[in-house]
Amino acid sequence: QVQLVESGGGLVQAGGSLRLSCTASGRTSSSHAMGWFRQAPGKEREFLAGISWRGGITYYADSAKGRFTISRDNAKNTVWLQMNSLKPEDTAVYYCAADYRSSAVVPTTSDEYTYWGQGTQVTVSS
Repeated sequence: QVQLVESGGGLVQAGGSLRLSCTASGRTSSSHAMGWFRQAPGKEREFLAGISWRGGITYYADSAKGRFTISRDNAKNTVWLQMNSLKPEDTAVYYCAADYRSSAVVPTTSDEYTYWGQGTQVTVSS
């Protein structure tokens, strides 16, 4: 089992930045990709960014490209999502996820991820 805990969410004005963190505990030694998703009220969960086990490969959704950066430090069992130039439409609950079963180097769908955090709220005011 793996437990994921997100932090770093909050209220920010449009144009501002936030850095989300996700710390893993439990069976973290196995290689696994990590991803960030978000879900706004009334909308489906949306993939934002993913990173391979060693961090050499990243993948971003169009909505995140150029504004968000995913990174990880396996020694700290932590993955981050740096979010810049935030917009009101970025308001959502943000989730990190760990993939322990997919054959993809960087999975991009929620079904491919095994473990999920509880989410952290990000609210961007206009």
